[in-house]
This record gives sequence, C-alpha cells and structure tokens, in this order.
Amino acid sequence: MGGIRSAAACAAAAVILACSGNARPPAQSPRYPHAGDYKQELAVGPDTRSYVLHLPPDYAKHVPLPVVVALHGGGGNAAMFEGVAGLNGPADERGFAVVYPDGSGNLDPRLLTWNAGLCCGYARKLAIDDVGFVWALLAELARDLDLDRTRVYAVGHSNGGMMAYRLAAQSPGRIAAIVSVAGPDMTESTGSGPPVPVLHIHSLDDPRAIYAGGVPTLMGLSEPVTFRSVDETLGRWRERDGCSGDGRLVDERKLESHRAELVDYGPCAGGSTVMLWRLHGPGHGWPGGTSILPVSLVGERTRVILAADETFRFLPRFSRPDAPPLR
Repeated sequence: MGGIRSAAACAAAAVILACSGNARPPAQSPRYPHAGDYKQELAVGPDTRSYVLHLPPDYAKHVPLPVVVALHGGGGNAAMFEGVAGLNGPADERGFAVVYPDGSGNLDPRLLTWNAGLCCGYARKLAIDDVGFVWALLAELARDLDLDRTRVYAVGHSNGGMMAYRLAAQSPGRIAAIVSVAGPDMTESTGSGPPVPVLHIHSLDDPRAIYAGGVPTLMGLSEPVTFRSVDETLGRWRERDGCSGDGRLVDERKLESHRAELVDYGPCAGGSTVMLWRLHGPGHGWPGGTSILPVSLVGERTRVILAADETFRFLPRFSRPDAPPLR
C-alpha cells in the first residue's frame, strides 16, 4: 500500500525521477512564458472543455510544480470560483500552480456542474466523465510544464467538494490530499487503494448542503438529491483511511457570533489523516470568500476561518511519492 510522505521526501523522489532518464519539460515553458492566468481549452472525446491555469510568480524556480485542482460549486464556473476562493494568494506564496476546470452544462459557461457520483444536475444526468477530464487536463499541462506528480491535490466547494471526493475515490495512488468545503461525499464507493488525507469544512447551519444530510431545496437541480451527512461522509473516509481516533478537538476560533472547531480523527494509516472544521453560524458559502447570492439563499458569510488559508496549511503536509507519471 502506498504511503503519504512529507514534502522533503517528495523532493527526494523528484530528484530520483529526474536522474532516471525520464524526459521533463523545461523549467520555463514557451507556452506559458510568465506568471498569471491562462484561459485554455481541451478536446476530450467529442467535447471541448475549458479551464483557467494560474501560475505563481517566478514559477520556474519552484519546479517541479505542485498543482491544486480547484473545483467550483454547482451552478458556478472556473472564473467565478477563482475570484471567490482566494486560493491564488497562498498558492503564489508557496509556489503552487492552481488549475480551475469548468464543469459542464447546457448553458455554458453558466450553471455548470460536476458528475460527482450521485450528484449533480446536467453532468450526472449525461454521465460526464469528469474524472477522465481532470486527468486528461493534467496530462495536457504536463506536456508543457514540469508538474510534480507526487503533489497533485484537489479542493472544491459544494458540488466541487463532492467531485474532489470522487477524484480521491477513483484515482487510487494519484491524489496526495483533498479539501472539501460544504460538499459531502456522494460517491457510490470510496474505492480501494492507499489512504487519502481529507480536510472537510462544513457548517452546522448550512441551508443548502445540510450537515445532517437529507434533501435540501436546491437551485438548478431537476430532481431531488439526498445528500449524505457530514458524519457519514467522514465515517466512510475514516474507514477507508484506517483512522483509529474518535475525534480530538485541536483548535477553536471565534469571530463575533461565529465559531469554528477543528476535529482530528487521526492517527490514520500510512501517515494520512481525516480532519473537520465544524462551523457554527455560517451558511453554505466559501469561508472568507465573497458571494453574489443573498443570505436568504445560502446563509451567513464568515471569516471565522479562511478556507484558502486552511487549504494551504493542510495540503502541503502530504505527498504521494509512488504516484504514476501524469503523461
């Protein structure tokens, strides 16, 4: 069973790969000559899919580049999520690339969804292969950029968080860790393979993806979807990851009427972990982000924690030294 290792071990593995004779792209890609954003398209079978790639300043100094796949919520799109989530700042500080894929829908580029298993909308109804799309996208990027195959991560909000779980379940040995914000696991099976570290962020007062599970009133879904509870979601991944802990409170934050508790369910197998930021007071939004949706629909906004900062505190702790090549 593959293990989870520290960033130092990951760097050593990268040196071994470089010395093994495997060809790598140049540190500075001619296709991506500078830092910043690139709007790209990719043919996947009969479809043309799109994404936004964000590269950090002086990115050639950070190769091989760790990469975060950032998945928007249902009804959103890549550009919208990039503007809301605030991931680029901490990614730039740490030398990470962030790629924001677009989901699919019949009103492209609006109201896009992911096929996260049992949810959601257009993507699920048409059985879109979004797992295949993400790996095709990364393989495309790896032709021009020196990406670190051992440090590929997924983070998502709502339906995008559900999609992060599906990537972890159906990509054994490839995803180093995931973060899901307000998105329960909606896979039919968590799959097999080595453990995958999980950070889940969810509010007890979320009116859209209800903490206790069930059928919320959701915009843009043509049929009811019964969401798993957060407890069931984490129970599935604690079992998958071989976690022995009952849940220790390791941090607590307060801001005005909002409260956040960080619960650690480790230790887990292979150096993995499952953790939960359990929020009291906020709604369904991305903590620390902005939103154009009214409070009456998604609940209260919050800065009791900043999801972007917590994402980059969590993800860099883990790597997948035995991950296969991206190409």
